[in-house]
Amino acid sequence: MRSMLALLLCFYATLSQAAGIKFVQIPADAKGPAIKAAVWTPCAATAQNITIGPYVLSGRRDCPTVGEKLPLIVISHGHGGSLLGHHDLAETLADSGFIVVAIDHPGDTFSDMSRAADISSFVERPADIKRAIDYMLSAAPDANKIDPNRIGFFGFSRGGYTGLVLAGGNPDFLHANVPCPDPTLPICVELRHKKIPREPLTHDPRIKAYVLADPLDEFPTKKSVQKVEAPIQLWASQFGGDGVLPETTPALARILPNQPDLHVVSGAAHFAFLAPCTEQLTKDVPGICTDAQGFDRVVFHKAFDEEALAFYKTHLR
Repeated sequence: MRSMLALLLCFYATLSQAAGIKFVQIPADAKGPAIKAAVWTPCAATAQNITIGPYVLSGRRDCPTVGEKLPLIVISHGHGGSLLGHHDLAETLADSGFIVVAIDHPGDTFSDMSRAADISSFVERPADIKRAIDYMLSAAPDANKIDPNRIGFFGFSRGGYTGLVLAGGNPDFLHANVPCPDPTLPICVELRHKKIPREPLTHDPRIKAYVLADPLDEFPTKKSVQKVEAPIQLWASQFGGDGVLPETTPALARILPNQPDLHVVSGAAHFAFLAPCTEQLTKDVPGICTDAQGFDRVVFHKAFDEEALAFYKTHLR
């Protein structure tokens, strides 16, 4: 019996040794423009370093996907972010049997900031994620390998806001505790003149579990989150940043209908939730790569990624 158990353990240990990585484009349609996406999948090959711009990924390009009826995680980046900004989490999840898709939000990504300063971005972001899920379940190369009943979400900063809307939240932009650093920004002007979106926001009940890191909290009251019932793992940095105040995530935790799994990260500022930076990325954008003295982003991310993985495993069985 022990020999059989050892054989099975060896089999499953080698089943997924690397993250397969594909780059795809979600086609434009009547609901929005084309969306660039990266997809990570379980892969039986050994991992290699893959350099893409200033990022170094761990995985194999276009590796055949291992497994059937796999859970899906969708990743939403922060303001002006990138589909590669959380690649370490995607690799951890894919290594453990998940399919992961991360997108560049059109108009609010590092290569296209055309709508990043406009409040319309807050309407379009949840719709982008719904379109990404629709694509992954229908037209994606691995669509037939995904279990549509096991879908999770990860969001950072504005991506965390995006997740709360998808989960059923209805933002109150006029009363939220979010600073407007430059009164001349279009979004600040719009809020000052109370020009808030009137079109309905996109909720998506297909998503069963959420991990949210330093979400931009546009939800100041219990009423604004009264329909958010899915399980949430909520992460807060000690110091905040980029519009996220240190007190808002714990305040959000107190008003959610169901108690979230809250983690407050001592010594961390907002950008600590981004993947550890390469030397090149640190040189290019030191502001998002430099942490407070004594805070080790590499060590933190090992624990952070494992906590997120355990949460998804629990809630997407």
